[in-house]
Amino acid sequence: MTGTAVVVGAGVGGLATAIGLRRAGWSVSILERRTELERYGTAFGIHPTAQDALDRLAVGEDFRRLAVPYRGARIRTPGGRVVANLPLERIERKFGRPELLISRPYLIDALLEQLDAFGNVPLELGENVSDVESLVAGHDLVIGADGIGSAVRAACFGVRSAPRRVGTVAWIGIADFESGVYGETWGKGQFFGMTPVEPGRTNWYAAVPEATTAAQLCGYFEGWHEPIPRILAETDPAIWIRYEMRHLFPALPTFVCKGKVALVGDAAHAMTPNLGQGACTAILDAEALTRAVAERGPNGLTAALRAYDSERRRSAQRVAFGSRNLHRFMSTEHARLRNSMIRLLPS
Repeated sequence: MTGTAVVVGAGVGGLATAIGLRRAGWSVSILERRTELERYGTAFGIHPTAQDALDRLAVGEDFRRLAVPYRGARIRTPGGRVVANLPLERIERKFGRPELLISRPYLIDALLEQLDAFGNVPLELGENVSDVESLVAGHDLVIGADGIGSAVRAACFGVRSAPRRVGTVAWIGIADFESGVYGETWGKGQFFGMTPVEPGRTNWYAAVPEATTAAQLCGYFEGWHEPIPRILAETDPAIWIRYEMRHLFPALPTFVCKGKVALVGDAAHAMTPNLGQGACTAILDAEALTRAVAERGPNGLTAALRAYDSERRRSAQRVAFGSRNLHRFMSTEHARLRNSMIRLLPS
């Protein structure tokens, strides 16, 4: 084995990093604070650049088998009038293939299947890491992939790196029918989105200033165009997921610390979900980090981490900044002015 690494967090970024390190010959273990892996059914949009990264991690084939293309999405008013197209066709023209959507459980399963093929990557559940220094002392490399509330990030940068609330509440769920209407509907201070996720189902998400119950959420979208009322009426509120949007601000000065610690995914650059790039940036982080480590070997770890930070930090932070600004634009109370501005943009 080339070296020993521990990955803290078994989400998309953590599992992808473990795959890349194991392919590079490292001995890898994974610690996850939850007693079972997250398998709620939200959909991840995977940009072609992240699809390429999955190919380099040897997960692309399994991923594509479970994913669906995302096309024909529009931005609408609450009354149903189309204001603009989402730039999906532009992405497909530029890269020669579409953005793909995959449910979180399917992507996690594809990553786990690749890890299982190695046969020697222990995944320990229920491990709530509090002593990061002992991990640093006991391993050649420590990966903080433990999400927006990262203990590894806190150990590196302290309380000033804690995430901040955006002031918006998000809800997500899955409807057991295909809506046939995809994209986002923007109102005054709230929005509702729908995407395909797999045959016979629709992924949906909503953001509002405040809603603590399912009934309150439905109230925000009363009178909006179909199929929004149907989706809310025909899906079980017991399986809806509510969370307060948060992001990292100010941005971290570096994604590496202590000479042998690297942060990936939300631990490094947690962002609002408006650009739909959270999973993509985590995958790109994982592939860039493990490629840098593989190219330089264990004796070049310092240079590898420096190269990773140089390649990914500014890029990921630009995406996070853009997502936060888009959130403000989408959530404005000045909907008429916003919609007029959208119509001036290229299709």
